[in-house]
Amino acid sequence: MPIKSANAALMSILAMAVFLAGCQEEAAPPAQQKPKVGIVTLQAEPFAVTTELPGRTRAYRIAEVRPQVNGIIQKRLFTEGSDVKAGQQLYQIDASVYEATLKSAQASVASSKSLADRYAELVKDQAVSKQAYDEARAASLQAEAELERARIDVRYTKVLAPISGRVGRSAVTEGALVSNGQAQELATIQQLDPIYVDVTQPARDLLALRRDLAEGRLQKSGDNAAKVTLKLEDGSDYAHEGKLEFSEVTVDAGTGSVTLRAVFPNPDKDLLPGMFVHAQLVAGMKSEAILVPQQGVTRNTKGDPTAMVVNAESKVEVRPIKTERAVGNRWLVGEGLQPGDRVITEGLQFIQPGVEVEAVPATNVDNRGGVPAQPQGQEG
Repeated sequence: MPIKSANAALMSILAMAVFLAGCQEEAAPPAQQKPKVGIVTLQAEPFAVTTELPGRTRAYRIAEVRPQVNGIIQKRLFTEGSDVKAGQQLYQIDASVYEATLKSAQASVASSKSLADRYAELVKDQAVSKQAYDEARAASLQAEAELERARIDVRYTKVLAPISGRVGRSAVTEGALVSNGQAQELATIQQLDPIYVDVTQPARDLLALRRDLAEGRLQKSGDNAAKVTLKLEDGSDYAHEGKLEFSEVTVDAGTGSVTLRAVFPNPDKDLLPGMFVHAQLVAGMKSEAILVPQQGVTRNTKGDPTAMVVNAESKVEVRPIKTERAVGNRWLVGEGLQPGDRVITEGLQFIQPGVEVEAVPATNVDNRGGVPAQPQGQEG
């Protein structure tokens, strides 16, 4: 091959290599896109710090109605489940035998009193002995006692309500035989206004509650009593405010829990004995509380709570925090976060500390209250 032709071919190959290298530089891959995360911007807000204690309602007073004489029930004079007044007649026991005994006792009184009166005149003239007069006088007094007992028995044939309240089901019907001292009650009356709420808590927390009350952090309702509100089993708030007494407590040796008793007005009888409720004590007010959605709080390998925050450079930063209590579906944070911090609640699985991200408003929480939003494409 001629030398000139070889040189020309070599120059062509070199030119082609330079051209291909330039094309590769121009076709460099695009930069990787920043991951997108949903954030909630924290704001300070007033918050009432409350202590919530589980409990059950108890009747203020309970009276088991029992017969005090033997006999047959003739009438039931109340409606089951109705309100009755103290002294209202509930049952009528057959009184015929007791009325006959009453008349006999009245006759005995008249006879013995007449004899005692005659002996009183005769003993003055020593026509009878002093002992005979004393015996006649004692017989007269005994007859009067028997008369009073007969009157009481007749009165007891009318079974009366010992307290005011709501009467339950009747355990007997007309024609039933009842007896004095029987174990089975005829009916039960429960006073529901006011009503007790017995709440429990660990014994170790009792001193803290007492200290909060003494130092004024609990809202007082009177001497040695704190204001308390109720949340019912369906999540609704009870309309009336009560007071929690600290004067009498008992400690369960098996569970180590303390039983405290609260008293609530119950004019509409909305609270019934045995209902499960939550008593809430207002322990203070935070004017600038930080509440974080629970979706934005995780835990590290030590079990300590942390939060992922987008800092001013749009990079992910891990913040160790201290949570004080759960408030609905949010955490009350005592340390680690400030107003204006952007906490990541969505897309946590795609990021790691130090990564630059694109922050957008979170869709899995309501920024106003941290309430879970309905997922897109689903109806509530």
